Parts: sequence; C-alpha cells; structure tokens
Amino acid sequence: MASATTTPRRRSTDRRRGETGDPEQKGRGLRRGGKSHTVGRRREERAAWILALPFLVLFLTFTAWPVIQSTFMSLTDTQARDLRTPFAVDFVGLDNFSQALADPIFRQAAFNTAYFVLVGVPLTLTMALAAALALDKGIGKFRSFFRLGFYTPVVTSIVAVAVVWRFLLHPDAGLVNTVIGWVGVDGPNWLGSTTWAMPSLIAMASWRNFGTAMIIFLAGLQSVPWSLHEAAAIDGANAVQRFRHITLPLLKPTILFVSVTTAIGYLQFFEEPFVMTDGGPLNSTISASMYTFQQFSFGNYGYAAALSYLIFVVIVIVTAIQFRVLRERD
Repeated sequence: MASATTTPRRRSTDRRRGETGDPEQKGRGLRRGGKSHTVGRRREERAAWILALPFLVLFLTFTAWPVIQSTFMSLTDTQARDLRTPFAVDFVGLDNFSQALADPIFRQAAFNTAYFVLVGVPLTLTMALAAALALDKGIGKFRSFFRLGFYTPVVTSIVAVAVVWRFLLHPDAGLVNTVIGWVGVDGPNWLGSTTWAMPSLIAMASWRNFGTAMIIFLAGLQSVPWSLHEAAAIDGANAVQRFRHITLPLLKPTILFVSVTTAIGYLQFFEEPFVMTDGGPLNSTISASMYTFQQFSFGNYGYAAALSYLIFVVIVIVTAIQFRVLRERD
C-alpha cells in the first residue's frame, strides 16, 4: 500500500519537473538563446556598416578631409605656390585671424553683411508672412496660381534675376526711375550709389527668397486650429488680437526655423553683389563671403581659410542667439 500511495506522488513530481525543466538544461537553453541573439545582432550591425560604407567614404573624402585641410591651412601661410608641398609651409598660428580682424576691407565686408542680415531677414520674413496670411485666408480663387507666382523667383537663376533687376534699376532707362519720374522725382543711380546700392540688393534678395519662407509659413498657418479663432471671436477678440495672441504663439517653431535658415543664407550672401555690383561702389556692397572668395582667387589660401572660419563662428553665434530668443518655453 505504501508503494501504491507514493507512486502517484513521484509521477506528479516528475511531471512538474518535466514542465519546469531541469535548471541546468534551462540555463544551457538560455545560453544558447543568448548566443544566437548576440550572433544575430552582430550580423545586423555588420550589415548596417556595409550599407553605410558608401556614405562614410564620401563623407570622409569630400567633407571631413577638406575640413581638416582647411583647418590646417587657416593656421599656416599657405598660398597657391605651396600646393605642391603642402607640408612645407610655415605655421603662423592665429596670425591669419588677427590679420583678418585688423583688415579694413574685411571689416567693411563684415559691416555690409551685418547690414544685409539685420535689414534683409526681417523684411523677408514680413513679406513671407503677409503673403502666407493672404493665401491662407484672404485669397480664395486662384490660390495655386499666386502660390506658384510667389515661389517662381526662388527657382529662377540668379543671373536671370540680376539681369532683370539691373534693367529695372538702370538710372536712365530703368522702369523704377521712369515711374518715379512721373511724379516729378529724379531717381538715383541705384547700383552706382554708395547709399542706395545695398538697399537695392536687399530689396532684390528679399523679393527673390521670400517664396520659400512663405510656403513654410503657409504650412504652419494651416496647422493652427480654427476653433481657437472662433472661440476668441465669440469672446470679442478682433482680427489683430487673434493674430497676436493665437497665431503668432502657435507659429513660434515655424518662425524659429524660417529665421534660422534665412539668416544662415543671408550671412553667406554672395551671388547678389558678385553679379550685380562686383562689390562696389567703393566696397559698399562687398560681403564677407565675397571677400573670402577673392582671397582664394588671389591664392591666399591660408588667409581665406581663416576668413571662412570667422564666418562660421558668426553663423554659430547668430543661430544660438535665435534659438535662445525664439525657442518655446515651458
């Protein structure tokens, strides 16, 4: 009877052991599973590196190596005659940077660039936001036509735009001076005057570039819930109050993006003075990027590299200030 009573217990114990498994066998199974998981993960990492290898080669060849070379050049007196022996040049440290800060032409170029950015960026953003508001709420018919018309200058060649604007701003036969002459005012020599040359370039650049900001602003405006405007209108808020307290706060991320990208582009503005005025008259429209290009053309590679890094530092500082001022706060 004792054996009859103990046998079921043994069988039930054996079944429980069979369900749970032997601890050592279970551990071996986990190790095998962990090993296979590690092998699979290594295969995925190897495949990822193989797929990323073409980009890494291109990045190291055309981005990382030129950056390293330009950094080295900015600390040396490298010139065109030193290209055959790039490691035989003299190390001058920060002399190129101190020379740039003392260079009167570069300081004039830096002033012109700051003038261009401080006036051009707000003007471009204002024009873009006004056009976006008109397309979003004011213009109902032919909206796609106006959107295409506003964006067309962005994709138009700068050479074609420059030719058209030079004809418009011609002192004798230009359309602008002709229209001004109808009211008895003699128009100035827009591109030949040290006073009006830079405002003319700013006007052209703002007209040419506001289409991109307009498209982005239009996308931001269409994401603003209309129910908020309806609730504010019921509470008695007029259009200006709704724009100030509803639209602008919700557009803050869009404004930040547009202002940063526009400022970065305007800090490097080059085509406008290069095509329109060649930096004149009397260096009144020469930009920092254009002066850097001129130094490269003259063969002063070390000095030009230092100038380019000064422009880079200014771009970083301006971008950081914009993020500080326009970023969303909790």
